Amino acid sequence: MLKFLNLEPELFGLDISESSLKFIKLSKKHNFFNIDYSNQVNLPAGIISEGVIKNEAALVEIIKKVFKSAKYKGLSTKYVSASLPEEKSFLEVIQMPKMTEKELESAVLFEAENYVPMPIDKLYLDFKVINQNIESLNHVDVLIVAMPKTTVDSYNSCLKKAGLIPTVLEVESQTIVRSLVKKETSLIPLVLIDLGKDDTDFIIFSGDSIRFTCSIPISSQQITEAISSEMNISLVEAEKIKINFNLTKKNDSLESQKIASIIESILSNLAGEIKKYLDFHRDHISHEHSINKNSIDGEKIILSGGGSELEGITEFLFQKLKIPVELADPWVNVPFKNNKKFVLSGKRSLSFSKAIGLALGSINNVNKK
Repeated sequence: MLKFLNLEPELFGLDISESSLKFIKLSKKHNFFNIDYSNQVNLPAGIISEGVIKNEAALVEIIKKVFKSAKYKGLSTKYVSASLPEEKSFLEVIQMPKMTEKELESAVLFEAENYVPMPIDKLYLDFKVINQNIESLNHVDVLIVAMPKTTVDSYNSCLKKAGLIPTVLEVESQTIVRSLVKKETSLIPLVLIDLGKDDTDFIIFSGDSIRFTCSIPISSQQITEAISSEMNISLVEAEKIKINFNLTKKNDSLESQKIASIIESILSNLAGEIKKYLDFHRDHISHEHSINKNSIDGEKIILSGGGSELEGITEFLFQKLKIPVELADPWVNVPFKNNKKFVLSGKRSLSFSKAIGLALGSINNVNKK
């Protein structure tokens, strides 16, 4: 796990985004999980913008209010595992000579200066050695992840002022992987697309590690706003239309065709961005040994986030990218007794992928001890 703070008590997951807070508390007994608590609270615009907390006092009060109510609904612990914004993180796979773990700890810090576009003393930095299939190599691949201290410290401070005890602060991409990739291992490259209300997280995962990430400035809210503007209706009405619309079952009416055109325009932009970053990654993986460098044919895209609830989106992206696209199962690593999820079943859980990954990570760490 790549993290910047870790202590290990029982805790809950808190996904913090520009538009909402998502809470999940999981517990485990006899290899099966229960959902002790789940909740989503929408945030007013302007409290968080582009990953930066702009109004700490307002965010603190909202978290306090939610937690006070949650204490009587299954959320008793103050220990929290919270997300850090992907758009503020830096991730890179680098090559290092083979050396001992202790030597690597020091060497990575020096080598990272050649890749990270900020002074090292202004960053929190962690790394992970990637398992390699070729034993004869004279080097190791290392995933480094860095985050500005100002960003990490602001989220840490906010949580503490809200009366919580931040135990793990983790970049969004790692939480998504833990939630969506079965046993956090894949023999083939997976393209994880989390289409959220605020933006889209793009992740390439292969073997046992993330290989590439970026944040794409396209969101499901943009679809709602475009429908509202073009149809001259309220955002509430536009959201209802989006939720109920099916791209694969559109009819010949002028209204249906107009709505389809609006949605498809934004999804086409998303497909274009996905292709751009796939091409970029393919051109920069000359040293990675578990990835086909010339093609991603036969690989697949796994789609999560609230925006993935749009009917027909998997078929549309497949037609644009010619890569198999499937909806994620955020519970793939969370076995429930009798396969019952109790709450957050069906497509609604797609928007909770990050929160689920945060909560799951804390339980896995405790069980490893």
